[in-house]
Amino acid sequence: MGFDLHGTAVGIIGTGQIGQIVATILNGFGCDLYAFDPNQNPECLQLGVKYVSLAEIFERCYIISLHCPLIPQTHHLINKQAVEKMRDCVMLINTSRGALIDTKAVIDGLKSGRIGYLGLDVYEEEGDIFFEDLSNKIIQDDVFARLLMFPNVIVTGHQAFFTHNAVQAIAETTLSNITSYENGICQNTLTCKKIKKK
Repeated sequence: MGFDLHGTAVGIIGTGQIGQIVATILNGFGCDLYAFDPNQNPECLQLGVKYVSLAEIFERCYIISLHCPLIPQTHHLINKQAVEKMRDCVMLINTSRGALIDTKAVIDGLKSGRIGYLGLDVYEEEGDIFFEDLSNKIIQDDVFARLLMFPNVIVTGHQAFFTHNAVQAIAETTLSNITSYENGICQNTLTCKKIKKK
């Protein structure tokens, strides 16, 4: 049995472009929106998103959705300590980067009932599992195989972006960046420095 989104406390970790879009959609459902991000997004503030600490997100929200980059500070952001702070039967969604989640800690959370629903489009060791048909093979990753045994876990295999529109936008952005670089216009200084070093 499911539950209504209206009036549900949702925590969005990372409110860049994607996090902002998620906030806009959930706002349309009438969710109570909370967020954690070192940089508050003015668009999210206009939607009524309340910026709080990570601890508050874990304690307050029934749904937690991850939309932050993988950097040293966010590696295993969802670990044993984080899971222990979450509400019982929380819904955890990760469509960002696999290593934001310590999978073994999340499995323990699923077994205890602390995590009631888990939706993953990414997985820390996805390189050997996603992007090919393994339906006639035995999965060698025991942790991933364990995840698939839970009835309240959905894994979509890094397919959330895989639409005609998204792939076209990725191709157009890539070509635009290459053209800008060739013309001496670099919009991402960090990327340009890396390319120039090569």
